[in-house]
Amino acid sequence: MASIAGQHMEFHPVHGTNVRLDPSGTQATRVESFANGVCFSKNPLAPGEIFLVEIEDKELGWCGHLRIGLTGHDPRSLQVVPEYSLPDLVDLGNSWVFAITRNHNKVVDEADNGVEAGVNVRPEEGGEPDSKPKTFFTHSHLRIQDVYLPRDQLVGRSLPGRFSHILDELYKTNMLPPTARRSRIGVVYVPRREGVADMHIVINGEDMGACAKGISTRQPLYAVVDVFAATKSVRIVQVEYGFSSLQTLCRKTIQKHIVHRMALDWLELPSLLKHYCKYE
Repeated sequence: MASIAGQHMEFHPVHGTNVRLDPSGTQATRVESFANGVCFSKNPLAPGEIFLVEIEDKELGWCGHLRIGLTGHDPRSLQVVPEYSLPDLVDLGNSWVFAITRNHNKVVDEADNGVEAGVNVRPEEGGEPDSKPKTFFTHSHLRIQDVYLPRDQLVGRSLPGRFSHILDELYKTNMLPPTARRSRIGVVYVPRREGVADMHIVINGEDMGACAKGISTRQPLYAVVDVFAATKSVRIVQVEYGFSSLQTLCRKTIQKHIVHRMALDWLELPSLLKHYCKYE
């Protein structure tokens, strides 16, 4: 598969009536009620390009959680943004949406041609599964067919604190509910043959499988994020593809040689660098 350049992701200015975007266009908050929280990516996604969001805030008292998927509708072509992604947007056709739940998000695919979705690999070593022990900071890539995603950016992280190193492990192993604050959830479409792709949902670095199959890629495909019910606010996580920047390489090198993030406080490093290593 061709390399992914990776665009700067933002939400589309067309969205549900209860959604408010921050000035950067990367945070979407539902300001009232539980519905009318449908958002779209500003631009269509490229094959293998993930639209990744992190749950920023929740609102108790509602039943239901974040919904995410793809649509072939240009948001500007919609006369009215549907109140719900499920079923309203899907009923318009050419849209595929997956409802995130506290449990049972995995899609079992027995006809996957012997290729295990979501296997961790080191592409530089020939694409063989990585059997070496992994730590929080040294994951390589998540492989979905011929798509490789940098897994360390896909996994949610707790806010730095006394027990952050314990919570980080729970995010990494998906022991916390995917609907929890700081969980990261993304959607990506993976080509299977000319003009056809499957939609995959990724939760905290784990591929949930092909949630929709046989999607035509001869049309622009926009990401759909429904800030629904108990999910109050989400923000976009920018994913870095290809060769890492010098800033990212420095961060990974530092993180690789410490026990957990809070150990950064013991190092003689500039405060801005400590902050960057803790939060990213």
